[in-house]
Amino acid sequence: MTATRTLKHWYAVHKWASLICTAFLLLICVTGLPLIFHDEIDQWLEPHAYASLPADTPTASYDRFAAEALALHPGDVIASMYADDDEPAVFVLMAPSFAAIKADVSVMYSIRFDARTAQVLETTRNQGVQHRKFTDLMLALHTDLFAGLRGSLFLALMALLFILATVSGIVLYGPFMKKLDFGTIRRGRSHRLKWLDLHNLLGIVTMTWALLVGVTGTMNELSTPLFGLWQQTDVKQLLASYAGHTVPLQHALPSVQAALDTAQRAVPDMTVVSVVYPGNPFGSPYHYLLWAKGSSTLTSRLLSPVLVDARTGALSALVQMPWYLRALEVSRPLHFGDYGGLPLKVLWALLDLVTIVVLASGLVLWVARRKAHADRLAHLVAAHQASGERS
Repeated sequence: MTATRTLKHWYAVHKWASLICTAFLLLICVTGLPLIFHDEIDQWLEPHAYASLPADTPTASYDRFAAEALALHPGDVIASMYADDDEPAVFVLMAPSFAAIKADVSVMYSIRFDARTAQVLETTRNQGVQHRKFTDLMLALHTDLFAGLRGSLFLALMALLFILATVSGIVLYGPFMKKLDFGTIRRGRSHRLKWLDLHNLLGIVTMTWALLVGVTGTMNELSTPLFGLWQQTDVKQLLASYAGHTVPLQHALPSVQAALDTAQRAVPDMTVVSVVYPGNPFGSPYHYLLWAKGSSTLTSRLLSPVLVDARTGALSALVQMPWYLRALEVSRPLHFGDYGGLPLKVLWALLDLVTIVVLASGLVLWVARRKAHADRLAHLVAAHQASGERS
C-alpha cells in the first residue's frame, strides 16, 4: 500500500511539473534547434569576405585597431576588443561613454576589422536600433523571452521543473514497464495507449540527454546573478586595495597592445582573445581586463582573466575563477553541443527533435485523458437521466 501511495505521489509530481513547464520547454526546444547551428546559419545568411592572405599572416597591432576606431568616432570610448573564433576578424566595441553603458548596455556598437590588415569592414549601429539577426532573435527567446533577468530566472525555474519531470518519469518507468518488454508499442490497443508507449520509450531513451541539457540550461539562465556574485565577492575584494586611485583618460592609457603582450607572457600556454578597457562596467575601473583561453577542446571553453594596471601597464594579477563560473563556462557549449563539431551538433539536433515529440505526446496524453474523463462523466449523467425518466 505504501509503495502504491508513493507511486501516486510521483505520478502527481510528474504530471504537474510537466504540465507547468511543457509550453515553455517546447518554445525552448524549437528555438534551441537553430541555435545548435548558429555559426553555420550566420555564415549562410550573412557571409563575410576577407582578403586572400597567407595563413600565417600575423594579426595587426591592437593599437592600430584602437586608433582607427577612435578616428572614426572621436567623441566615443572603446569598451572592449575581441578576436573572432572562426574568422580573421577583430571587433572593437564602442559607446558614447561608460556611464551610458551602465544605464543601457544596448548603446554599444561594434566595428569589424580585418585582423591582418586592420581594414574597417563593417560598423554596426547600436543594439537599440540595429536590425537583429535571425539567430539573435532565437537566442533572446531561448534565454530570456525578451524580458531580461526576470525572463532568465523564470526560464531557470521552468528548466528545474523539466528536471523534476524527467526524474519523476524515470522513477515511474520501472513499475510501468514491469510486465512489458523494453520498447513495446501496443499497436493493437487504443490510440491513447500507443501515444503512452511512445512517450515512455522516447522519454527513457533520451533521459540522460534531457537531464544534461536541463542542468546546463539552468546554469546558463543563472549566468547574470552568478557573475554578479563573483563581482560582489572575489572581484570587490581584489580591487579594494586600488580604491581611490585615479585612472588616466582613455587617450592617455598605456598601449593596449603592450597590455595584451604582458598578459600573453603571463599565460604562455593560453591565447589572449579579448580585452576589456578600464572603466567598462563589465571590467575593472583600474585595469585592462584580458581574457585568455586554452588550446584543447575543453580548455578552449575555459576563460581565465588577467589584470594589467591601467596606469603603469604592469601585470597586476592572474585571477582564479570560482568553481561555479568554471561550471558555467563548461555548461554553455555543452548545452548546444558545441564541443565535437558538426557530427555532435547533428546528434544534438536529433535529440532535440525527439524531446519535442516527448513533450508534445505528453500534452496529447493529458488532453486525451481529460476527454476520456469528460466522456465517462457525460455517459454517467446520461444514464442517470435515462433511469430517472423510466422510473
